[in-house]
Amino acid sequence: MAGYDLIGDVHGCGATLVALLEKLGYREQGGLYRHPQRKVIFLGDLIDRGPRIRLAVTVARRMVEAGEAYIVMGNHEHNALAYTHPAPPGSAKRWLREHTPRHNRIIEDTLAQYQDYSNEWDDTLAWFKTLPLFLEMDGIRVVHACWDDALIEQLKKRFPDGRIDNHFLIESTDTSTQAYQIIDRLTRGANIPLPSGMAIQSGDGYTRQSFRAHFWATHPEQWGDVVFQPDNLPGDLEKRPLSPHEHQRLSYYGPDEPPLFIGHYWCEGIPALPTQNIACLDYSAVKYGRLVAYRWSGETQLSADNFEWIQVVKEDRECTDLNKNDFY
Repeated sequence: MAGYDLIGDVHGCGATLVALLEKLGYREQGGLYRHPQRKVIFLGDLIDRGPRIRLAVTVARRMVEAGEAYIVMGNHEHNALAYTHPAPPGSAKRWLREHTPRHNRIIEDTLAQYQDYSNEWDDTLAWFKTLPLFLEMDGIRVVHACWDDALIEQLKKRFPDGRIDNHFLIESTDTSTQAYQIIDRLTRGANIPLPSGMAIQSGDGYTRQSFRAHFWATHPEQWGDVVFQPDNLPGDLEKRPLSPHEHQRLSYYGPDEPPLFIGHYWCEGIPALPTQNIACLDYSAVKYGRLVAYRWSGETQLSADNFEWIQVVKEDRECTDLNKNDFY
């Protein structure tokens, strides 16, 4: 095998996923995409928001189950599991993830597209629960949002392969538990709360009271040293010093660690490397950005020359030439 093609957050852009696979040299035979020398690693967040969610899940799942691809769980897969799982007896809520207007909005496209395929949706949820939270293989590491050595070691003690069980899922929705800390950090990364009364009007239509922080700054001193999202911080908050407590909220991934691939952060523009050993592959495909892959062939220092992508335009989201009978 020549290497891996790591693909960022698809978010239901199924037709664009197929176009990217074909650009990378994968060919469909009987509804399964294969490459003679390479395999795919999906970085999670296959679902929500996009126009062809079932197609995205079907393409990825068939590849994974045939041994032609690997995948890690994203926060949207975890959200779906918690949203559809009843809360334990005696709980003050009905579902592990409460059906608030915000949560309903995030998953509404997925539920709508599976509405007439309830058995398929149940089976898809069961598959989501088998997805590992991290991968460590052949000299690379993969996680949806943030690699935190201490938390991953804690997870390994319970689940050496990173695949959680039903008890862990329930536990992971209780903010006082270790399971919550693990899920939150690995699939959502670090978030730093904004000062009281301040908010970010995000480009995805949500109002946020915190910002996403990265985990590779060697000696960060102020908020601007760690902010990692397309939305600007309000006012002059980039110059705000990091407090000792905020420092403690951050993970750190050093330059001597193995190459790491992440998604989650909805970057914009031409794909670039934040460091020589970290690649973020989420370039906002579902917001008419790019569905991005990195072609890894054994190098220990990553190169921006190895990015490949499909620019997502409105026409890509609304039509496809695929023969759906090959997939459903």
